[in-house]
Amino acid sequence: MSRVVLVTGISRYLACRLAGRLSADPGIDRIIGVDTVPPARADLDLLGRTEFVRADIRNPLISRVISQAEVDTVVHASVTATPHGAGGRAPMKELNVIGTMQLLAACQNSGTVRRLVVKSSTAVYGTSPRDPALFTEDMTAKALPRSGYAKDAVEVEGYLRGFTRRRPDVSVTLLRFANFVGPSVDTPLTRYFQLPLVPTVLGFDPRLQLLHESDAVEVLRLASVSDRPGTFNVAADGVLLLSQAIRRAGKIAVPIPAPAVQFVGRSVRRSGMVDFSPEQMQFLNFGRVVSNDRLKQEFGYTPQYSTAAAFSDFLTGRPVRPVLGEPVLDAGGAVLARLLRTTAPPASRTPASVTRIGSSRRVRNG
Repeated sequence: MSRVVLVTGISRYLACRLAGRLSADPGIDRIIGVDTVPPARADLDLLGRTEFVRADIRNPLISRVISQAEVDTVVHASVTATPHGAGGRAPMKELNVIGTMQLLAACQNSGTVRRLVVKSSTAVYGTSPRDPALFTEDMTAKALPRSGYAKDAVEVEGYLRGFTRRRPDVSVTLLRFANFVGPSVDTPLTRYFQLPLVPTVLGFDPRLQLLHESDAVEVLRLASVSDRPGTFNVAADGVLLLSQAIRRAGKIAVPIPAPAVQFVGRSVRRSGMVDFSPEQMQFLNFGRVVSNDRLKQEFGYTPQYSTAAAFSDFLTGRPVRPVLGEPVLDAGGAVLARLLRTTAPPASRTPASVTRIGSSRRVRNG
């Protein structure tokens, strides 16, 4: 059992909820939340007895925090996918890559750390037309990500592999999460489905695999309180086609020719509506699906929400106002019903005419 747990990125959604779950565990003596900014005032009640420490993991002084508190479990949950939230692409890369390097160095030099949990992403598999139907943990990307969050995640995992070689005595759990949805979590994908007109790539209908926010927090909690070493895809069962998700949200898809996708993506980012990076736009071109068999069999957790159920909870748990609301759908159904009544032949006339034609033919043939 963990006695002192340090969680990075405590001001972010998942880390904050994780710290709240851990603070309710009487077997844990201390929970230390680290970030450069304090948690939002609305989240203070969720943190329970978590101790906030204002510290930057990009600074080597993070090792002092670990040593003074005698931390035995480190949960690295501050890797971010949103450049806007990090202050731009350059600060985002520093936080993701340089921050991870400094944190791993601090863990390597610590004499008390015995467990390390790292939040990664299925984005490390990339997205391309040559992708397999299902990625397993042992597979690599068909086309390595060349920029953005996906490239950061690949580099983070590379540094983590070096750490495991240098510190084989530390139990390391690498969690590759699918895209989060739910009634509370705020991500580029949830904002994408809140757009009144949803841009899609003309001629493509990718498969989406999602993960409910509560399943994500529970997987992090289980990895934090017990040794479950290894690399695990964390994703829900089943998939949704992008077109299905748009229809369920009551939105209108706007197909865009592939050459114009990057321009539209930049325009949407500049508007501030969705902080969508180029690799996330490519994800909406080809999609990505991973196997969660290892999560179920070796890690010992089965997601409580399927992809469809997670998306449904996202729609019902927040004000996602459909463009095609019930009045519009009802009016359309009424118009369609009238058209069917006026164009279809009367039900009583068709059998009678057939009978007369048939009988006249029998008379002539006789």
